[in-house]
Amino acid sequence: MTLILKQFMDTDIPLFEKWLKKSHVAKWYHDPEDWLLEVTERADAFQFLHHFIVSWNGQSIGFCQYYFFSESGEEWHGTHSLKGTYSIDYMIGEELFLGKGIGKAIVAELTDYIMAFTDCERIIVQPEPENLASCGALLSNRYVFDEVNELFLKEK
Repeated sequence: MTLILKQFMDTDIPLFEKWLKKSHVAKWYHDPEDWLLEVTERADAFQFLHHFIVSWNGQSIGFCQYYFFSESGEEWHGTHSLKGTYSIDYMIGEELFLGKGIGKAIVAELTDYIMAFTDCERIIVQPEPENLASCGALLSNRYVFDEVNELFLKEK
């Protein structure tokens, strides 16, 4: 089985939009217009985001992204320093690939990729607590839940 993260292209937008409308994705990816704006403006206003299509054995099945947290304008990092902090988002769009451990593999691949950056000190992620599959994928990749800041954390 081969997992590949390939750079997001304009030709991926219709598929991404289709996934955003699926109930198992829409439950967690609120405001699909905002997500679409981020990918359509990825060379301009959202160039700090790095988007990928997840390919499993040659089939596009999901999406993921990473970003240097301080460039996002988000403030949910709690007491963690912004220096060296990255964050990730990920999803499986195709229902047939849910519950097969692929989410865990996506998180592993993306984590390894980011941790190789010399400036990376940590990755923080804040899925909704009810998203048990996402929380499980993080825990299985040795992220720890930081109860004080209510986020998942992996440090170098």
